[in-house]
Amino acid sequence: MRARAAHGHGWWPFIRHYLEMLAAMFVGMAVLAAAVRAGLALAGLEFPAQPEVAALEMAVDMSAGMIVWMRYRGHGWAATLEMAGSMLVPALALFPLLWTGVISSGALLLLEHVVMLPLMLLVMLRRRDEYGGPSRV
Repeated sequence: MRARAAHGHGWWPFIRHYLEMLAAMFVGMAVLAAAVRAGLALAGLEFPAQPEVAALEMAVDMSAGMIVWMRYRGHGWAATLEMAGSMLVPALALFPLLWTGVISSGALLLLEHVVMLPLMLLVMLRRRDEYGGPSRV
């Protein structure tokens, strides 16, 4: 399956893949968050108010969208799980800052996104050949 993953070489395929990942993240977040909330509403429950739960749910929803799209595009499991990790690691790394009062619950979600986007880029740069980026010199 890995042979399908490269979609050309140079900056444009690399940038296109990054943009595809952003779109897949937002679709996953919108669709799965709506499904979770609808399921909870049908069961007469509310979404938990803890900021950690909201941050993890968002990261998992975004990861699910990316996993589906990356597997569809032919990426192997290693690259796919690394990319999913780039969604989860920021939330987990920021929790101690939340618990110690360094950041607020509102700042948690914002910072999660701020850290997540460049971390995705770093994961892609690590596997440039897979994402169609320029060859290493």
